Amino acid sequence: MYGMVNRGIEELITAEYGPEVWADVKVSAAVDVDIFISNEDYPEEMTPALVLASSKRLGVPEEEIMRKFGIHWVTQTAARDYRDMLSACGTSLREFLCNLPQLHQRISLLFPHLDPPTFRWSELRERSLHLHYHSRRSGYTHFVEGLLLGLGLYFRQPVRVSMVALKSAGSDHDEFLVEW
Repeated sequence: MYGMVNRGIEELITAEYGPEVWADVKVSAAVDVDIFISNEDYPEEMTPALVLASSKRLGVPEEEIMRKFGIHWVTQTAARDYRDMLSACGTSLREFLCNLPQLHQRISLLFPHLDPPTFRWSELRERSLHLHYHSRRSGYTHFVEGLLLGLGLYFRQPVRVSMVALKSAGSDHDEFLVEW
């Protein structure tokens, strides 16, 4: 997992709970990294360890940490560091979601070892679509939910996200109904 992800978790925890809590989380997760470098690859298990340690330290379910992280990622990290990439995908929530399948192709140009998830949409309507999320990783469903909620905030478009199918419940991928 690239450092930009772990740095985003650090920014969320530090901003909402303070640097002392982040220091506790790192100790609990056995993470001995002072600064996460965005384009550096870190062990795959580090991110889930940081989320679990955050959950335990804060008494907040992991799903909620991931959801908050997804919102934070879009509204803070991506809006600050990847604004051009966001803009290239669209100027409205609907346009962005329709172009989302191509986003990780563009990101792969910046991060050559990226093992990205894939997205596709179906049942496109005027005010909704179904978003299909495929990943070899598990545990990121609520992060994607948070990303979608964050995109609503980013585009100043009220959004509702419902989970239609879950990989954790036996489906081969996660499916979200996104309504705006």
